[in-house]
Amino acid sequence: MRRLITAIILFAAIAAACQRAQIPTAEVNVARVSEITLDPNSSEWNEVPLHVSKLILQDLVEPRLMTASTAEVSVKAMTNGNEIAVRLEWADETANDMPGPRQFIDSCAVQLPQRVEPNAPAPQMGEVGKGVQIAFWRADWQAIVDGRKDTINSLYPNATVDHYPSEAKPLEGDPQAQSETAQRYAPARALGNRRAGPREQPVEDLLAEGPGTLTPAAAVSKGKGVRTGNGWAVVISRPMPAGFDAATPTQIAFAVWEGSNTETGSRKMRTGWVPMLLK
Repeated sequence: MRRLITAIILFAAIAAACQRAQIPTAEVNVARVSEITLDPNSSEWNEVPLHVSKLILQDLVEPRLMTASTAEVSVKAMTNGNEIAVRLEWADETANDMPGPRQFIDSCAVQLPQRVEPNAPAPQMGEVGKGVQIAFWRADWQAIVDGRKDTINSLYPNATVDHYPSEAKPLEGDPQAQSETAQRYAPARALGNRRAGPREQPVEDLLAEGPGTLTPAAAVSKGKGVRTGNGWAVVISRPMPAGFDAATPTQIAFAVWEGSNTETGSRKMRTGWVPMLLK
C-alpha cells in the first residue's frame, strides 16, 4: 500500500508539472541554459516556457494579405547569456520549399527592436530613426543547407543539361579557374546577391525602418527548420539583444508565410510586439 501511495503521488506530481509546462504564458519567457540548441526536436525545449501568439493579417501596406491563413505560432526561447535561440512552430499541411514559376516558399521571421528602450518602434517593421532587426528563414534555403544541390536537375529532374561552363574539359584540374568561371556565369552571386546560389545558413539578417526599407545586415543569425507531423518547427539563433537583461525586458514579433497560399514579401501573417522577459 505504501508503494502504491508513493507511486500515485509521484504520478500526480509529474502530471501537474507537465500540465504547468503546457500552459502558455502571456509573454515570451526566455529560459537560461548552459548551452543553446538549434535542433527543433531536442528534448531541451520540453522544459522551456511556451508562448502562443495569435497571427493577424498584414493588411496595412500593399501588397496586402486580406484572407487569413496561419492562425497562430507557438514560441519558446532560451539563452546561454551570449546568444538567444527562438523556436517557432506552426501548422502548414503542405511543404513548399521548391523555387520556380508561381512557386512560393514557406518562411518565418523573428523581429527585435534595434535598441532596447521603453518605447518600442512601430511593430510593422519599425519606423524612421527607430529601426528593427529581422532574422528571416526560408524552407528552400533549408533544403539547400540539408543537401539539395543548387542545379537545374535538382529543381527539374527531367531537364537535360549539356554541361555547366565551370565543368568544361579545359578547366579540369584547375579549381581556381572552375570557381572563377562559375562566378562569371552566376551574375547575381558575382554582384554580391546573398540570396542566390549555395548557402551555409537558411537564415538571412535584415534591417528595416518601416515597410519597404529592408536592407541587408551583417550575417549573425543561424537556424534550422524541420517538418513536423502537421507543419514546421524552426529554431533561429542570434546574439542576445544589447541591453536586454532580467531588469530590462524588450519586445519581439513574428511573421509566417504560407507558400501554398501565395504568400511572399509583405503578404504574410504577423504579430504585433510581444513582451520578452529574461527569467
